[in-house]
Amino acid sequence: MVLLSSRYKIHMTTSRWFIITMTLMLMRIGESMRLDLESGMTKCISDDIKLNYMTVGTYTVVNPKEAHHLRASHKIHVTVTSPKGRTQHHAENVESGKFVFTAMEDGDYTTCFVAPEFRPPAKFAVDFEWKSGVEAKDWANIAKRDHINMLEVEVRKLLDTTESIHDEMFELREREREMQELNRSTNSRMAALSLISLVFTLSVAGLQLWHLKSFLERKKLL
Repeated sequence: MVLLSSRYKIHMTTSRWFIITMTLMLMRIGESMRLDLESGMTKCISDDIKLNYMTVGTYTVVNPKEAHHLRASHKIHVTVTSPKGRTQHHAENVESGKFVFTAMEDGDYTTCFVAPEFRPPAKFAVDFEWKSGVEAKDWANIAKRDHINMLEVEVRKLLDTTESIHDEMFELREREREMQELNRSTNSRMAALSLISLVFTLSVAGLQLWHLKSFLERKKLL
């Protein structure tokens, strides 16, 4: 058991669209997670996916009674949207499904699971697996297609992982540079604001002294 990476976020809404946002810290096995749903509830999970990265997601409603078909109350709607709101995948009244696409935008992609209103309300779980980048590649098919053994596959996976880490390091450096520039800009603005405040304070004090002096001179106290 390992904790789900904090890059994932989960959003929950009821039928009244009251939104609660929190960092998802669900327990998972491997790359899968389990979400608890109830009729009239929506749960959305977002993941930061890089441009041109491949992503694969599979979802299945857990059948509490495997010998029977799922009831209508256990059907869900699933929608995957890009950072700019483009729909990458949409399915209605399904028990399971899969989506595969290459990210055409850089940013948070969101997968929403909607449990439609039903009376009486039903509670159920959804198993969800979402991979992107190196993890999303079908290495078994790659090995079969290129006629390579598993050792070579593992080497390729390590190379891809290294390249991914390398890209992440450059991205972190770029963000660090942007933060440094923001800090310098903020410090410069704060220094300018402090100087303006000081000049304004001294000006007001000078005007008060001048006014007091003029008042005393009119009263012939000076």
